Amino acid sequence: MRAYVTRPEQAGKHPGLLLFQEAYGVNPHIRDIAGRFAREGYVTIAPELFHRTVPPGFEAPYDNFELVRPHVQALTPENLESDIHAARAWLEQDAATDRDRVVAVGFCMGGRVSYIAATSIPLKAAVSFYGGGIAPALVGRAPRAQAPVLFFWGARDKGIPEDQRRAIIDAMAAADKSYVAVVFSDAGHAFFCDARPSYHRPSATAAWVLTLAFLRNAIA
Repeated sequence: MRAYVTRPEQAGKHPGLLLFQEAYGVNPHIRDIAGRFAREGYVTIAPELFHRTVPPGFEAPYDNFELVRPHVQALTPENLESDIHAARAWLEQDAATDRDRVVAVGFCMGGRVSYIAATSIPLKAAVSFYGGGIAPALVGRAPRAQAPVLFFWGARDKGIPEDQRRAIIDAMAAADKSYVAVVFSDAGHAFFCDARPSYHRPSATAAWVLTLAFLRNAIA
């Protein structure tokens, strides 16, 4: 499994961050986010989650979901858990990473993977941006959460309707797990991605500030 890695310029030990891709690959947008997290002080690894079905370096245009659909459908929670463990293990052996301070962030498909990570391995925190497919299939994992989870959604996201958002919140609450749920009223799906027409600057700006604060509080 190939992965994209970014590091802070400062010497010393830094928290580690698992960054999980959208369905379109570890593309320029995801690499840009990795760089942003590195500048915030995180050793960041973005694994290529389609490595079982595509050549290394696979990317797809945002207007061609049919190209990525079979690769998304080929993912299983078990295989994703294996990839999550492998990426976490890489961070733990990295000389610049504080292995006791590891967090996860994911977008779209990766938002679901970030939730799976929070329910698979020890983390300080996890952030899920508009993670599709958590409800109903994966809400039963909520009692396994090992970290607080910050969920972001857009109220105008037709792919993740209110009943699915509510199911996730209810499952976390019923399991007495720590979570924060933020719904931006004017945002749709993929509102954080400035490479897509769905980008919504006010929501993306606020989400970035909240993400950094949430992670910093968790690793303090």
